[in-house]
Amino acid sequence: MAEELKVIVFTLGQEEYGIEVDKVRTIERMMPITRVPKTPAFVKGVINLRGVVIPVIDLRGRFGLPETEASENSRIIIVAANEMEVGFIVDSANDVVDIMSDAIDVPPEVVGGIKAKYLSGVAKFGDNRLLILMNLSEVLNRSEIIQLEQLGE
Repeated sequence: MAEELKVIVFTLGQEEYGIEVDKVRTIERMMPITRVPKTPAFVKGVINLRGVVIPVIDLRGRFGLPETEASENSRIIIVAANEMEVGFIVDSANDVVDIMSDAIDVPPEVVGGIKAKYLSGVAKFGDNRLLILMNLSEVLNRSEIIQLEQLGE
């Protein structure tokens, strides 16, 4: 029997992506980000969120997409990844949807210019909408997580 998966829908450019709701701590408006030297270009820095220092990653930069200026729709999605919290800058976060597990396919090699290793699947939902599901453990690989943990200390 197919299980129902709740995902938060966010956009990068024209594409819609999803992260499982249970991995998301909170969605915040853009806020001042403190730049940290000697980090990869897609690591924008850290934010202080209610007394917790959280590293912030620009998902556009992470996926090799052209970076854009933040707009009033831009959001920072705070996710829990491997015992730590990380913020992802996205163009907008607008929806929570239910997806049936049997509507999720294995991702093709490249989707919207993004390598398949960053994706856990592609889900069909609604009126012919496609939702690209994130593979959080690959978006943040082990060595990057260690670097980010050091930023948070």
